[in-house]
Amino acid sequence: MKIEIFSDVACPWCYIGKRRFETALAAFEHRDEVEVEWKSFQLDPTLPEHDDRREVDYLAEVKGLPREQVTQMLAHVGEQARGEGLSYDFENLVVANSWRAHRLVQRAKAVSPEAAAALEEELFRAHFEQGLDIGDEQVLARLGTAAGLTDEQVREAFTDAQWEAAVKQDLAAARALGVSGVPFFVLDRRYGISGAQPAELFAQALEQAWAESRPLQMVRPAGAGTGPDGDAGPTGQACGPEGCD
Repeated sequence: MKIEIFSDVACPWCYIGKRRFETALAAFEHRDEVEVEWKSFQLDPTLPEHDDRREVDYLAEVKGLPREQVTQMLAHVGEQARGEGLSYDFENLVVANSWRAHRLVQRAKAVSPEAAAALEEELFRAHFEQGLDIGDEQVLARLGTAAGLTDEQVREAFTDAQWEAAVKQDLAAARALGVSGVPFFVLDRRYGISGAQPAELFAQALEQAWAESRPLQMVRPAGAGTGPDGDAGPTGQACGPEGCD
C-alpha cells in the first residue's frame, strides 16, 4: 500500500500531522508493507529566501488579521504540538521560502524513502523548534548530511535542474488531485485525508485502505484437498457458461 503525503516544511500543522500519522502507522499490523512518499507543496511561493518579519507579523499581513488574533491562533497550534511531544518556538522562528528545502527533499527521495523521511524530520525540527533558516543553503546542507545525504548529493539538489523539475511535478500532482491545503494524505490514490487529523482516524483509514487493496481470498471447506490442476480443490456446485456441475 502506498501513501503520499503532500506537505510544506513551513506548515506547522504538517509537523503535527506527521506525528499523528506516525502514531497510527506504528500500531498498524501491516506497517512493513506500507510505502510512504513525501510530496512537495508550497503554501507561499512568493516569500523571499529570507524574511525579516516575525512569524506573527508575517501571518497577520498575509491573512489580514489582527496581531492579537494571530497570536491566539499560534498559541493554539503550539498547544496541539505539545500534545504530540513537539516544542514549537514561534518567537524565534525564521520566516523563509521553502523552495530550496523541497529541492533537497526531492534529492533525498532519489536516495531512499528513509532518507526523505529523515530529512523531513530534520527540516521540521530546524524550522519550528530550533529557529534555523530553512532558506539558507548552508543550513540545508547541514540538515541534508544529518539525514544521510552525501556532500555531493546536497550540492546536486541546489544545482541540478531535475530536482526543481521534481518539485514542480509534485505541485502539478497536487493540483490534479485538488489538493489546496496541507498536510494532505493520499492512500493508494483511493482515499484522501485533509489536515492533521487524530491518530485514530489515520488508523481507521489504514485498515480500510488495506482491506480494499487485498485480492479476494477463497474460503474452502475444512479438509478440502488440492485439485488435479494444483488448485485448492472443489469450490462447491455451481453453474457456468457451459452448464452446471
